[in-house]
Amino acid sequence: MTSPVPAKTTTAFFLQSAVSFGVAVVGLGIGIAYLPVNQWMRAFLAIGLLYTVTSAFTLAKCVRDHQESTGVVQRVDQARLDKLLTDHDPFRA
Repeated sequence: MTSPVPAKTTTAFFLQSAVSFGVAVVGLGIGIAYLPVNQWMRAFLAIGLLYTVTSAFTLAKCVRDHQESTGVVQRVDQARLDKLLTDHDPFRA
């Protein structure tokens, strides 16, 4: 028994995601820069943007790490089961 291989991300999807993220961050940065408010409000919004971006990366990393660790545990469990089934001989005396 082998587990299915997870689908790989295509280069086009990765590029689309990166460009979309860049456009969103740059667009919001420009919006903050041209907002008709004083410098303190702009600085607060810029720090909020920075915090949101870094926390999004951190969350994505945590989700990825959790999925990878779950996959490793499943593969180890599958290997143990395969070894147990291979070593089992119902006709042994």
